[in-house]
This record gives sequence, C-alpha cells and structure tokens, in this order.
Amino acid sequence: MDRLEKKIKSLPVSPGVYQYLDEHGRLLYVGKAKNLKNRVRSYFSFLPSLTPDPRLGARIHKMISETHDLSYIIVDTESDALILENSLIKQLKPKYNILLRDDKTYPYIYIDLSLPFPRFEITRKVIGGKKIRYFGPFASGARDILNSIYELVKMVQKKSCLKEKKVCIFYQIGRCAAPCENMIDRETYMTMIDEAISLINHKEKMCARLLTKMKEYAEREHYEEAARLRDRIKNIEASSIQSSVDLARNENFDVIAIGALGSSAAAVRLFIREGKVISSSRQNISSYQGVEESEALRQAIVSFYSVDMPITATTIYVMSEFDDMSGVTALLNDRFNRKFEIICPKIGAKKAIVDLARMNAVEILHKSDSDILEAVKELCNLENPPRRIEAFDNSHMMGEAPAGAMIVYDAEIFIKSDYRHYNLTSSNEYYQMKEMLSRRVESFNENPPPDLWIIDGGETLRKLAQDILNSVGVTIGIVAISKEKLDAKAHRAKGAARDTLYIENEALRLDPNDKRLHFFQKLRDEAHRFAIAFHRKQKRKADMRFELLKKKGVGAAAVKRLISFFGTFEAIERASFDEIRAAAGSKTAAALKGEGESR
Repeated sequence: MDRLEKKIKSLPVSPGVYQYLDEHGRLLYVGKAKNLKNRVRSYFSFLPSLTPDPRLGARIHKMISETHDLSYIIVDTESDALILENSLIKQLKPKYNILLRDDKTYPYIYIDLSLPFPRFEITRKVIGGKKIRYFGPFASGARDILNSIYELVKMVQKKSCLKEKKVCIFYQIGRCAAPCENMIDRETYMTMIDEAISLINHKEKMCARLLTKMKEYAEREHYEEAARLRDRIKNIEASSIQSSVDLARNENFDVIAIGALGSSAAAVRLFIREGKVISSSRQNISSYQGVEESEALRQAIVSFYSVDMPITATTIYVMSEFDDMSGVTALLNDRFNRKFEIICPKIGAKKAIVDLARMNAVEILHKSDSDILEAVKELCNLENPPRRIEAFDNSHMMGEAPAGAMIVYDAEIFIKSDYRHYNLTSSNEYYQMKEMLSRRVESFNENPPPDLWIIDGGETLRKLAQDILNSVGVTIGIVAISKEKLDAKAHRAKGAARDTLYIENEALRLDPNDKRLHFFQKLRDEAHRFAIAFHRKQKRKADMRFELLKKKGVGAAAVKRLISFFGTFEAIERASFDEIRAAAGSKTAAALKGEGESR
C-alpha cells in the first residue's frame, strides 16, 4: 500500500481520468475528475494507514478495499475527461462501473426546405444543409409514418419523379400533384408540406385519416389493403407513450430518468415535441446495485447524446440534480455547438412528466425476462444478470462460401438492427470462429462488449473465445452449446434435445425440459438461422460467379486454384494478368485478362 499511497499523494491537480486496479492488475473502476488529486484522495483515509474512507457506501468501500494500484490520464478540460471516461467504460467494462447499453440508433424524419419541391426522408445522422428540419426521433414506426404522409398528402413521391419532367403513375392514381409538369406552384405545394408536418406532429390525426381509408378499402372488399393499413395504424400508435400530462404549450424538450428494480436498472429518455411525447429511447444498465443515481444520470446523458445525431431539442429535464451538471452541459454545448440547459423540475407538469419517464423505466424492467436471466447469472457465475447477449454461429458447405453470423438479444427481445454477418475465408470451423470472434473484438471500440457470449460449439471453441477475450483484457461470460447428435445429425427439438453446455471448463447436461437450456437453445438457433440464410445467399452468388468464370473458358480445377490463392471472387477480379498466371497458368490469365495485357 505504500506504493499506492505515494501515487495518490503525487497526483496532479489537473482534470483527467483515473483507473483503479486490483492486485492482479485487473481493472476495477474508471472515473473522471476536475481535479485528480482531490477526487482520488476523497476515496481514502490516510491515518493511521491507507484505508477506504469509512463514509463511503458499501459498494465503493468494497471496491477501494480491492484496489492495489492506480493509473491516470491527464486531459485539457473537464469535457475531455467526460468523453474519455465514457469511451474507456464502453471499451473495458470495469467491474465496478455501471454499464449502459443503448438499444439502437433511432431514425429521424427530415426535409430539406431549400429545395423547390421538397420531400420527406429518413436519416439516423446529421444531414448537411442550412434549411434541414428534423422530426423525431422515433423509437418505432418511422417508416410507417413516412409511408402514411405520402399516402395522405399529394407530395412528390420519389426522388426520381422531378427528374423525369413528365407525369407518372403517382399522378394518375391521385398520389402526386405533378410539380414536374408545373401543375402546382411552390407556394401551394408548401401548404401540403405544412399539412404533412401537422400529421407528423399529431399522430392521432394521422391515424384517424388512415382509419377512414382502411374502412373504405374494407367496404370495397380490398381486404389486403385494409389489413395493411390496420397494421400500420397499430405500429404508429405503439410508437408513442400515452401521457395524461397537459403541458399546455408547444414545447420541445427531452426527459431523462433512471428506474431501478433490484440489481437491474434502465435509463429512459422521452422526446417531447410540440408539447407531446412522440417517442422514447432506453438504455439498459448493468452493475447498478449500490451505484449513485448521480453517476448513472451523468453517464446516461453523455451516452444518449452521440456526436453525429440530429438535435431537435436543447432543454433536458432530469429526475434529480447530479454531480457535474455544469460539466455535462458544457460538453453538450461544445459537442453540438448549441446552448443546452439541464433542469431538475421540482413541481408542476415538468415534474409529472419526469415521473412518467421513471415509471416507464421501471415498467421496462418488469417486462424483462428477469427470472430466466437471474437463473443464467447463477449458472454462468456472473456478477449480474446478463442484459445484452451475443450468440455466434458459422455456416458453410464442404468449405464453400463460409459465412458467420452474430445475433443480439437485449432485454427480452432480439435486436435485429444489431445483427451482423461475416464473410469468412477459412474452410476450417475452428478458424472460422476465430476469425469471426477476432473481428468482433476489434469492433469493441465502436460497439462495446455484451454481458455474455453464446458460442455454437464445444469446449474447444469456448476456450478459443476465452483466449481471444483475454488477449484484449475484456472479461465477459462465455457459454458454448454443443448439439446432441442423432444418427449423425443435430437434434434441435426443444424439450427433447440433450445438448451440452460448456461453462468455465465444466460440461453440463441439463434436463431437456430445463428452461435455462431452452433459453440458450433459442439464442443458438436464431444465430444458426441467420448464418444459414446468409450462407445460402453467398453460395448462390458464388455459384453465379463460378459459372461466369466457366463461360470464359476457365475450368473447375482452375477456379478452385484461383479461389484458394486469392480467397474471394472480388480479389480475382482485381488481380493482374501476372498474378493470375502465377496462380493458375497463362491460359487462365489470358481467358480472364486477355492475351494482350502487358506482362
């Protein structure tokens, strides 16, 4: 402890980020400070010897008692410290930090009002332009909302319409006013844009008009069209949180609150536009038990407001005041070049809507599959129930068109927007999995590690996954699930298949009716489905390219040599005459590149 005490006493008074490490050098905690010396010293008592400060909460006291070393990074400003802290927590997943996971990047609807006859489109990022107007974000239903305004208002329907300079099918069916042939002037057209904006801001009006159209379709016995509108109405209605809070004014602001249930928690962000709750976003929080609400709120705000997202409101209402409110405000001001305001309302409608956000955060936790996740936590010896889980599988046919897949499960649902495909190069299943997991690890900086990995395979692949994680110093749970074989074929029937689980060097054969086994099988099978679908698509594409090469006079044996040498068809297409000649001979090179290519 003498060495640690000397480090603490020699800390600079600069802003920065500090890291606590245990006796084995494993990372325990990442924190940020306006003044490193004062902040770190506040955790310790120095008399008669270095010990945790007795005023610390139980969780932090335990963390400090495990601390044997520290490191720090000096930065220029407190805002830089906030950014670096957030980045390191996402990358390294320290044991005692809370871990926030956004469910996805939400879409916005936008329109460029500088265009002569503008139209609405969807984006997830900032679009360049001085007269861009954004609506949203929308947690769900953005595409349904966009399709509806084009169906209800006679605007330019497609980007290509104006380029044609003549009326098209949309004019003939009454869906467009045909500005392409000057049948409407800009002033009149912009009144229709105002109508569409009103429908976006008042989705109850949009749904009422869609309901009228649905009934018309039903009366004319166009039942498929009626069913399409029925489903769209449901999606649009589900995209909003219903609120009885009357704001009385057409204000734009965000609300952020934390809800906790046992050791789990969620952060919810409500988007209030034109005085209405238009949508919500959430982040699941792991390792919450014993965490200060102040820390959770600060990290949630920094994480929610990413650099390239459109900003449609700059006032943020929060459930409680927290440390560094001024620092977080300054960070957002710098990040977006806008003036932000963070407020903790005490009474009135704003307080009521903050309470609504907290209630929705708790409701999210009630709805989650908490019982099975708690059981998985115990089975896998995890510190907390896993909130975000990634499952991996690979697929090939006799080594051809190898493909890998990663699926994501978060808070009881599959997050399909986070699924990933991998084109692989190896024909060996071990090296296919190694390639896929290595590429996933390389992306931890942009897409942080989950709480648990599920690998389709046995102990060998579990150990491979463990070695890959160890190589980058990341600790997450790993489960490998090996399929039971019947007549040399995988037996996948839930409630009957006796699959084997491999967890921390132990092979477990759970009862076929065990809900924990069913849970792992469900995720493994979804990864398998996703991998197979991608493999088949890639195989069809490879077969087509194979046939094209054969038509050029390249034999099957030569094609195999080329694939073996270059790895992909794209690499073959890029290869020079000399490279192809080295791999498969002059005849093949001439067939693909021509006789006259320079050597």
